[in-house]
Amino acid sequence: MKIVTAVLLIGSIYLLYYLYNGIESVVDERKSITAKEAQMKQRLMLIREAEVVFLAQTGRYTASWDTLADFIENGKVPIVQITEKIEQQAYGVEKVTQIRDTLGYVAAKEKIFKKNFTMNAADEGIFQEFFVKVGDRVIKNQKAYSITIGGENRPPVFIENGEIASLADVKQGDKVAKGQNLITFWDFQFDPKVDIKKIGEVPYEPGKMINIFVGKINKNGLLVDVIEVSDPAPADRSRKDSNENKSKKPLRFGSKLDASTTGNWE
Repeated sequence: MKIVTAVLLIGSIYLLYYLYNGIESVVDERKSITAKEAQMKQRLMLIREAEVVFLAQTGRYTASWDTLADFIENGKVPIVQITEKIEQQAYGVEKVTQIRDTLGYVAAKEKIFKKNFTMNAADEGIFQEFFVKVGDRVIKNQKAYSITIGGENRPPVFIENGEIASLADVKQGDKVAKGQNLITFWDFQFDPKVDIKKIGEVPYEPGKMINIFVGKINKNGLLVDVIEVSDPAPADRSRKDSNENKSKKPLRFGSKLDASTTGNWE
């Protein structure tokens, strides 16, 4: 009897260990898939941003990873200021002319990697003080400045993390208008340490290239540029092109049939 009890006990322990290991393996696999898909989404978003800027400068997308990498590293993007000239015509008609002036150039990498933010006065009020200075690193919900509106002191907070680029030339007691820019700041939207030369590679599988297609389609008589970029080997094996469910297809952005750059994870 004791032998039977011992055998059952050992069997129970083994079964529990087997079940525990099985559950742990499933959890670890799910964590791995989640981490890899997060990496792929970031890579696809970086490629998308680079391609959109490339299109704006060249009038086309590129399917060459070398061309795209070179553009990111060495390209220049003009800083354009658009103003409107309004002229009164006969019978009260106004003629509006847009004037585009190139103020300078910024590196393509800076345009692609950095995201700029502005903080404008929510309403007309009396400025009190800034709580930050140029060069400060700020975080969400941190107080930005103090302004008195309707006799009430209101300190707006930052809704994004970033670094202060400039502060408006206003002093305590100055009247500010609704919508007046008071603070500009920026942050990296992509990891600045990413190896641009490998932009076309699957981030967790070196040497395996991401699928890319660029072309033109006829849209109401006009030729429109299209792009589709997708994961060639999904970490989640249930992601297949044959799936009818859009969210279970391989991670991708864009379309071969439509002028869209939307990602199917969005």
